[in-house]
Amino acid sequence: MDRRLLVLALGMFALGTDSFVMAGVLPEIARSFDVSIGAAGQMTTVYSVAYAILSPVLATLAASVPRKRLLLIALTLFVIANLGTAFAPSFGFALATRALAGLGAAMFSPTAMGAAPMIVPPERRGIALAVVLTGLTVATATGAPIGTIIGGLGNWHWTMIYVAALAAMSGLGVATLLSEIPKLPPISMAKRLAPLADARVGLTLISTLLFFTGVFTVYTYFAVVFDRAIGGNPAILSAALVAWGLSGVVSNIIVGRLIDRVGTRRVLIALLAIVFVDFLMVRWAGASPWTALPIIILWGGCGWAILVPQQHRIIHIAPTVAPILLGLNNSATFLGATAAGVIGAAGIQLVGAHKLGYVGAIFVAAALVTSELAARKIAAVHRADTAAQRSIAAVATPSEPA
Repeated sequence: MDRRLLVLALGMFALGTDSFVMAGVLPEIARSFDVSIGAAGQMTTVYSVAYAILSPVLATLAASVPRKRLLLIALTLFVIANLGTAFAPSFGFALATRALAGLGAAMFSPTAMGAAPMIVPPERRGIALAVVLTGLTVATATGAPIGTIIGGLGNWHWTMIYVAALAAMSGLGVATLLSEIPKLPPISMAKRLAPLADARVGLTLISTLLFFTGVFTVYTYFAVVFDRAIGGNPAILSAALVAWGLSGVVSNIIVGRLIDRVGTRRVLIALLAIVFVDFLMVRWAGASPWTALPIIILWGGCGWAILVPQQHRIIHIAPTVAPILLGLNNSATFLGATAAGVIGAAGIQLVGAHKLGYVGAIFVAAALVTSELAARKIAAVHRADTAAQRSIAAVATPSEPA
């Protein structure tokens, strides 16, 4: 394995850990700053909104900056921000540092994904991108639970120091192992957003946004949604998060094969329907570890598996601009996390934490509807293209003599 790819994957691991570890230490943060659990959840919101909105913007504005320098600047900001959160004197200061961490993540993520294929031979570009993205996926299975355990053994301040240390190690690797990286041709913001005019793309991205709004509405407040099963035990909380993340890693492998056999549309319908039913059962199943664990595993597996058919659908719609669309899909995911922080906080006030599964289910149902609308648009365009091709072939083919 190319060590340069592992360095970039470690950076993505740090970003992913920072995104997901908050769910495990949120109650401690709320107590530390003497704020409500809903208010503490906004630390996830400000990070996610900065990541989602600034990622495509910075990719455009920083197109002329050398890639290695940009990676180092991003990781430096990320380290400073997480240390700032760890030693924040007030909740307002902590929110500001979370936004700064989101800025660093927004700068690093698209740069790393763009750099990975450029530092390897052409025949290894696919695996290079997969290795870097695996860092983000593995963070859900190991990075966030480890951070939760650290917070449980010490306190949440050490969790943020742990995240900063991961990013610092990635920065050291970038500085020592990576030479200058070739830059991709600059792409204007107008070109990045142009695919949104296609209804198939728009509906697909909306379904991503709605689905992850539902998923993160529950996940952001994981510790209070499942507090009856966890019983205040950090080991049980960490084990639940490990199960959630590992099931996602495994399902990503399985779903790719299912798509080849039954198609993207059927896989999406099945996954969305399972998560919908799963969320309806959260209130009941969250009462004990034995009923909560199967629900958490099913949710993690089907929830993360959604990314595969969504990305497959996007690439099928417009393969020539697939990297741009995948970036927009990533932004939609984090916009969903942004909305979830606010919606979950409101849901706790209105219906209580144990009923957040119902709130998440509403958004998952809406995602299923928009996903089906996108599928119908895709099918309609395919039929029209097929008819047009047949018409052209009929005109081009000379008729047989009588």
